[in-house]
Amino acid sequence: MADLITRDATSQTFRAGRARPARKGPGRREAIAGYLFVAPSVLGFLVFVLGPLLAALWFSFTRYDVISPPTFIGLDNYVRLFRDERLGLVYFNTIIYVIAAVVLINGLGLLFAVLINARMPRALTYVFRSVYFFPSLVALAYISLIWQALFQRDTGVINYYLEVIGADPVNWLNSSSQSRLSVIIVDVWRNVGFAMLIYVAALQEVPKELEEAAQIDGAGPFTQFRRITVPMISQAIFFNVTITVIGAFQIYESIIVLTKGGPGDSTRSIVMYIAEKAFADFDLGYAAAISMTLFAIILLVTIVQFRIRRAWVHYE
Repeated sequence: MADLITRDATSQTFRAGRARPARKGPGRREAIAGYLFVAPSVLGFLVFVLGPLLAALWFSFTRYDVISPPTFIGLDNYVRLFRDERLGLVYFNTIIYVIAAVVLINGLGLLFAVLINARMPRALTYVFRSVYFFPSLVALAYISLIWQALFQRDTGVINYYLEVIGADPVNWLNSSSQSRLSVIIVDVWRNVGFAMLIYVAALQEVPKELEEAAQIDGAGPFTQFRRITVPMISQAIFFNVTITVIGAFQIYESIIVLTKGGPGDSTRSIVMYIAEKAFADFDLGYAAAISMTLFAIILLVTIVQFRIRRAWVHYE
């Protein structure tokens, strides 16, 4: 009798399972909808990022002048890199831009963020945030044109005020020692507002309870900033540093407008050199090889940053 009851219950369960099949329809429709939503981004990545990257990799092994078909030459373009004397100076300039951008943009951005985040009227805070962030919204070419007028030796406003305080005028754009500094000033002035905005948002998320507890324990402002604020905003610091490094390696527009890479190659960046080889000398194969070195350097630096972030980035 017990066996009969058990077999009957098992058969009913089996029939119930067959009568109620798994509902796969909605899940499948949701998956299709998800794929359709991400399809434009994936398509854009394939067409505008991965496709040109693979094409540049192929051209780097060829001799290609646009007019005649590309000819495969193996590693000749990469061997040529070690004989190019200009390439060393161009990379030296670019590394200076990267170091200056990382230190100045993040240092000044964090300083301005701390000052804005201080106890001041909220309306005044909005005003300062807007004022510092506004240059980031303007195209770099227009900003560079304005600064080119300000940097003029005889008619520029900067040299006028230097003479007012008794200093000698500076040849900002035509001096090998000063022209690189002018490029750095424009780059920092334009991008410091974006970094500041990120830091302000991060500072507003720092728990006030931690700061109050540190004050009760007798910690001074500098100790609070170093032991509490910096660890709590370390993710924002990591983000800003990563974005700044990648952007500084690709600096181009401001140099074109301000100095055109001169005097000589004293301000020429690696991206500007690639454009010169590709579109002025029509040496696309060699330009592609240089671009591959830039891609490898940016990729390596980014990987190193992500590797070492675990040692200093605070995770809640």
